[in-house]
Amino acid sequence: MALDVELREVRDFLAQHAPFDALPPRVLEGLPRRFTIEYFRRGRPIITRGKDNHSLFVLRSGAVDIHDAQGALVDRCEVGDTFGSVSLVLGNPSAHDVTAIEDTLVLVLPEADFRTLAAAHPEFDRFFDVQRAHRMRGAVAQLQSSETTSALLRTSVRDLIRREPITIGADATIRAAAESMRDHGASSLLVTGAGAGSGADASASGRPEGQALVGILTDRDLRNRVLAEGVSPGATVREVMTADPITGDVDALAFEVMLDMTRRNIHHLPILELGRPIGMLTTTDLMRLIQASPVHLVGDIGKQTDVDGVAEAAARLPAVVESLAAQDASAEDVGRVVTAVGDAIERRLIELAEEELGAAPVPFVWVCLGSRARFEQALASDQDHALIISNEATEADLPWFEALARRVSTGLVASGYPLCAGDVMATNPQWRRRLGDWRAEFRTWLTQPVPEAILGASIFFDMRPVHGASGLFEELQADVLDRSPGASRFLAHLARTATLNEPPLGFFRGFVLAKEGEHADTLDIKRGGIGAVVELARVHALALGSPVVNTHTRITAAVDGGLMSEQAGADLRDAFEFISYVRLRHQAGQVRASRPPDNHVNPDRLSSFDKRSLREAFAIVRSAQSAMASRYPMNSM
Repeated sequence: MALDVELREVRDFLAQHAPFDALPPRVLEGLPRRFTIEYFRRGRPIITRGKDNHSLFVLRSGAVDIHDAQGALVDRCEVGDTFGSVSLVLGNPSAHDVTAIEDTLVLVLPEADFRTLAAAHPEFDRFFDVQRAHRMRGAVAQLQSSETTSALLRTSVRDLIRREPITIGADATIRAAAESMRDHGASSLLVTGAGAGSGADASASGRPEGQALVGILTDRDLRNRVLAEGVSPGATVREVMTADPITGDVDALAFEVMLDMTRRNIHHLPILELGRPIGMLTTTDLMRLIQASPVHLVGDIGKQTDVDGVAEAAARLPAVVESLAAQDASAEDVGRVVTAVGDAIERRLIELAEEELGAAPVPFVWVCLGSRARFEQALASDQDHALIISNEATEADLPWFEALARRVSTGLVASGYPLCAGDVMATNPQWRRRLGDWRAEFRTWLTQPVPEAILGASIFFDMRPVHGASGLFEELQADVLDRSPGASRFLAHLARTATLNEPPLGFFRGFVLAKEGEHADTLDIKRGGIGAVVELARVHALALGSPVVNTHTRITAAVDGGLMSEQAGADLRDAFEFISYVRLRHQAGQVRASRPPDNHVNPDRLSSFDKRSLREAFAIVRSAQSAMASRYPMNSM
């Protein structure tokens, strides 16, 4: 039966606008009968925040504005635009107000017909994925907009350099140096090499061209090395300075630099850019930016003289995380804090074991694996570590490393890190090997992959040195990254694992909850959410031979390498941050309630905003998994 004139006009209108223009002609022909037409006068609400919406709207004429919960304008729709899909996809009630700002005519499609079209036509469904992605970006921004967010966790060292470096030549007199420090109100000077003058004129507030940093001179040096030792003020700075000082990079995070300064017990850090000094950073500069608790915790851990002391200090970590969550620090920033504290604990336990066992018979490096290697560790994490031993080791040397592993692992248990259920620890001889054996193992995984083995071995591709001869790790890493881009079967197996780990989201966008057991009626936010993104990012990084292990950085590398579009990468990073943040707040709440933290979230305890945004984030992850399945087809295994 031929369409009447009015229905034909609706069909032709829909055919000119996305996503209806992607529908097959036969579907488009019957679609106008599913729509009704409604008229709204200027100023009249079409959808009200907090109330349910069960229709998709297509703007036929006029204009409408969409506002969020804070009253901010989210979008202004023009003729042909659709709205109302967010509440259909993510669930009611609506999170937005939609109001006609002109006399407006809309085409209205019932929810049941919308779902039928979305289920039958992927292109139609993907169109609304894009709208979800825009909402996701807003959700992440809202989470991180608190004015109380800790500045230090977001600040780079470059942001802290407020004035030109105060320098003095190494051959200037001590008196001239003291005068310069007095005149500039500084507690330290950067000492430069060739090209510097002498005497009072050698000090400068600018940056001498062509001069390299050779040392620093601090007020403590003047007290301890000049006054206390009776050194003449006419002696040269070179005689009392600290030569070849530890330096920092201008683009490092202030938080990470502060932790390093605390661990090394240094108070002044020259900052370099392209090898040249551009300023001096002091602990006073850094302490102004943050509550000292996480930094002091790392410092206290490094001062402990036995395992019990380390464990006592480590027990403060949950409170630190709870405090940071209360400040609305991002999940990525908190992951770096937890990682840094975990590194400090493990490093101090290794040092204590070395004091007890004596020096190692041959070089070695202790490596962390998994989330801590990625700088993404959360509370409730178990132990994941391994030992890479020099090829020089004889059979007689190996018991020393077994003793080391057992002491450290026992100390980690006492410090709140349970044993790994999969025995991925240096206490297992399989993961305590010479470098040559490690290289052979990775070569087998890459060239002769077995699906079960890949599942167990994937954690070893997230590896980072913690203590010891890091060159052993670098040699192994170089070998692995050289081989991984060409390991197509291995990558296909890894991709299959990443795509099978589906987000806990049902067909109609409802959460899939555990049905029984200790965690009944909760969703595992780690397995199909955080873990799924980690696995996706890992596959892309290995396909590129990229050395980065952090998930955010791996996604960026995938975009730069052409494996993901810029939009898809941004969406996946935002989804990962939001899911991680929901876990962070969940664990912080458990700490406040004196319960052990876990990864099982009860959606009934989430706000409507969180539930909608979490559904959106899971949908983005699912879309990324579909894209990966297309890029790494299973028939290549």
